[in-house]
Amino acid sequence: MSDYLRNYYENYNEDGRLGTKYGMVEFLTTMLYINRYLASGHKILEIGAGTGRYSHALARQGYAVDAVELIERNIEIFKKNTTKGDKVTIAQGDARNLCNFEDNTYDVTLMLGPMYHLFTVEDKLAALSETLRVTKPGGVVFVAYCIADPSILDHGFIRGNIHELIEKGMLDTESFKTKSNPWDIFELHRKEDIDALMENFDITRLRYVATDGYANHIREVMETWDDATFDVFLKYHFTICERADMVG
Repeated sequence: MSDYLRNYYENYNEDGRLGTKYGMVEFLTTMLYINRYLASGHKILEIGAGTGRYSHALARQGYAVDAVELIERNIEIFKKNTTKGDKVTIAQGDARNLCNFEDNTYDVTLMLGPMYHLFTVEDKLAALSETLRVTKPGGVVFVAYCIADPSILDHGFIRGNIHELIEKGMLDTESFKTKSNPWDIFELHRKEDIDALMENFDITRLRYVATDGYANHIREVMETWDDATFDVFLKYHFTICERADMVG
C-alpha cells in the first residue's frame, strides 16, 4: 500500500461521502443494479469495501457478505458501523491477491473502489483476474472506474485546475487522454480503456452504467434541493444512466 493512498484515506471522510445527496445518487443507483442480480441465498464478496456502506446495506437485506479492505482506518470504521445481527465479515487484503478466498465461491462480487487506485495494466488485470476467480461460473461482478472526461470537466475546467493538470503532465492537450501516478491517488479511464481490459477475459458485459452521471457536475446545487426535487432528479437519472449518449 502506498503512503499516498493511506494518507489520503486518513484525512478523507469516506464514511460520509455517500451520505450527501450527490453521494446518494451513486449509492442508490449501485444498489438498484446490484439488487437486480441478487436472489435468496446468494453469497456476496465486496473487495475494497471502504467503511462498509454497501456491505452493511446488503447484509441488512439478509445476505451473507464477506468484505475485504486495504486501509486500516476504513476497517476500523467498518467494524464500528457493524451492528449485531449483520451477517458480514471484514478482513484486510489487497484486490490483486485474494489468496485467502477460494475459487468459485461467490454469486455476486463487488469491486467498487480498487480500480480507482491501480495505475498499471498488470495491477488492473491482477485485480480483475482475482475478482473473477472467486466468483462462481455464471456469477455477476460489479466493477467501478473513475471516468476521465467528467474529471477533466469538473476538476479541470469548473474548479479551475486545467492548466495545472497540463503542466503536471496529467493531460495531453492533443488527445485529452489522462495520465495518473500513485501520488495523484486516482486513475482515470475512458470506456475504451475498460473495453481493452475486458478483452483479456472470457466474460460478457451486462450493463455499462453511469452511477452518478451528471450529478458529478451539480453536486453543490444538489445540496440545496428539497426532497421532492431530489426525487425527481433520481427518476430522471435512472432513465439516462445507461443511455449511450449520456454515460460519458
